[in-house]
Amino acid sequence: MLVDSHCHLDFPDFDGERDELISRAHEAGVDLMVTICTHIKKFDRIKAIAEEYPEVYCSVGTHPHNAGIERGIPVDEIVALAAHPKVVAIGEAGLDYFYDKAPRDAQAEGLRTHIEAARQTGLPLVIHSRDADQDMAEILRDEMGKGEFPALLHCFSSGRKLAMTGIELGLYVSFSGILTFKKSEELREIARELPADRLLVETDAPYLAPQARRGKRNEPAYTAMTAAVLAQTRDVSEEEIAQQTTENFFRLFRKVPRPDSLAWAGPQ
Repeated sequence: MLVDSHCHLDFPDFDGERDELISRAHEAGVDLMVTICTHIKKFDRIKAIAEEYPEVYCSVGTHPHNAGIERGIPVDEIVALAAHPKVVAIGEAGLDYFYDKAPRDAQAEGLRTHIEAARQTGLPLVIHSRDADQDMAEILRDEMGKGEFPALLHCFSSGRKLAMTGIELGLYVSFSGILTFKKSEELREIARELPADRLLVETDAPYLAPQARRGKRNEPAYTAMTAAVLAQTRDVSEEEIAQQTTENFFRLFRKVPRPDSLAWAGPQ
């Protein structure tokens, strides 16, 4: 069993095809998906998809690209929306200095608001970080000093220092199709070094299809391709990576019911 811990099933790329999309995911061994919120104001659409499909869960939050237009949404509102039974995470929120689509102070403000929502709910914060390693590390250290919160660095493509800061602070790290790209050897070196019990896999679909499908639309079924490269990178079997990342998912995303058939004691 694999879990796509981060995809965007509400995006128009998948309109009219979600039934088939989810069927293909199951055929590839991807049995659970978390569709991630990027606009709190569009949360109802995401919630409806999670309610329609038993294997789909969702988050609630504002992407850093939208931090300016959704500035000022209070913690209490996020916490209230997170009470829905299919909401299993907060975010995605964070810092994106590559595109800089929102003022940086608005991004930082939004990130801290979402951290507090994660702290209050106990739900994991899904962190987006791009070209902002130093500021992200500083905010995470500062906020963790105010009180612990669960979180993961999603679609990780940053440097080793941020990865290790995240591990030190108790965070998880999730890898997407970027891990499979020919020029991602430095990222694979980081993936080799991280503790096995902190690894997750994802697609970030419809973006970042793995190397074998590069340039095409990504989808949850392709989680299996990234997991295969992660297994090769760490010199373990694909079965072990599937078991480990799924176990890690349930440990972090505690609100998602664990299947009765799933029991794993760790690497043998």
